[in-house]
Amino acid sequence: MTTYGRELAVHETPIPGLLVIDLPVHGDDRGWFKENWQREKLTALGVPDLGPVQNNISFNDAVGTTRGIHAEPWDKFISVATGRVFGAWVDLREGDSFGMVFTTEITGDVAIYVPRGIGNSYQSLEPDTSYTYLVNDHWSPEATYTFLNLADETVAIDWPIPLDRCELSDKDRTHPRLADVVPFGPRRTLVSGADGQLGQALRTAFAGQDHVDFTDVDTLDLTLDLSTARHWREYDTIINAAAYTAVDLAESPQGRAAAWKVNVQAVANLARVATENDLTLVHVSTDYVFDGTQELHTEDEPLTPLGVYGQTKAAGDVVAATVPRHYVLRTSWVIGDGNNFVRTMASLAERGIDPTVVDDQHGRLTFTEDLAAGITHLLRERPAYGTYNLSNDGAIVSWADIAKRVYELTGHDPARVTPVSTATYYAAAEGPISPRPTHSGLDLAKIRATGFVPRDADAALRQYLS
Repeated sequence: MTTYGRELAVHETPIPGLLVIDLPVHGDDRGWFKENWQREKLTALGVPDLGPVQNNISFNDAVGTTRGIHAEPWDKFISVATGRVFGAWVDLREGDSFGMVFTTEITGDVAIYVPRGIGNSYQSLEPDTSYTYLVNDHWSPEATYTFLNLADETVAIDWPIPLDRCELSDKDRTHPRLADVVPFGPRRTLVSGADGQLGQALRTAFAGQDHVDFTDVDTLDLTLDLSTARHWREYDTIINAAAYTAVDLAESPQGRAAAWKVNVQAVANLARVATENDLTLVHVSTDYVFDGTQELHTEDEPLTPLGVYGQTKAAGDVVAATVPRHYVLRTSWVIGDGNNFVRTMASLAERGIDPTVVDDQHGRLTFTEDLAAGITHLLRERPAYGTYNLSNDGAIVSWADIAKRVYELTGHDPARVTPVSTATYYAAAEGPISPRPTHSGLDLAKIRATGFVPRDADAALRQYLS
């Protein structure tokens, strides 16, 4: 029976994410009125923003009509317009709560928020019951569904009306028992730039996780319209590891156009998709968004890029930050698989070459293994969305210091490295040269506060070279 005058309230259940909502219903001799879905009020109480795209009504003529148990690839917001039902939910998602059951009666003053992957079922308790539900994706026969038999002995739902006296569809009678159910997988993650240094590290970090897709420019061109490139409602996260990083070439007319296309237009396309589909966007940025006049850069420092590369990355940061669920990760001096400064110095040392290396640019190395670990940490712990600095920890040093250390760790004389100023190093260079920030050190206090402990850069260097 519907109760009038209840306060709007949200209650958690034993199944993670499954919520019971008390709805205020106002009635008199003429009938009653309720706000079935009121976005502002419900989200303020912690109900996820459903973003409904379809409104469905299931009319049940007879008492005992029973439907389910169906787990679907979208979230649902359930209530009744007339009558009442006994609702039963079984967690069919991968994880520790697989098989957990919750039941309750739904009347006009009760609603249920059902996350994707939770099996949903109900039994009508009155004639002429109208069961209503909002969903945040359009129904599709190609979508992935998971089913459980209504009579499964393991979950043992205590139906008010025995199933042998109920109206059931033939399909619902033949659904599998819990032991034969393939658990509902998590929403998908897309990693762009998967063939770059960071992309390779992310491949390792997500190895064996079938819900993670890896793309490169040949499989997904981020500079084109992405709205129909994927069924985005199946996704939860986009990790953008793609970037134009030819710092000096970006100062040329051709390079400038390419840098803006990849570092800004592509990010704008990803941001649009993420915002429209309520996805988390992880975007990797750089110390080049600063001019380097401050010795240690914090996340809230004003953007002051010097060259075209830094300008495009700064613009990309601003675009990415428009996504409600975003992590912008600023990093520096990245070292991973492929060609990089450390490998170049190790090769020069082995070949008997004595290099000159700049000693007036200061910062810390960031190994892609640690950058990938920081990304997975943020996605697992989900601290406040925003911008985070992420590099390795330890002493702030110059490029010449690092070169000397590479020579030392590979058994060569570090005195073979000659320190020079940036101006001297590039004095005879042909072609455009981008200005570099003098100080690239990043303040790591914010990422540490989330529980992530950045590894010491020198220890990481020793391991990398070993």
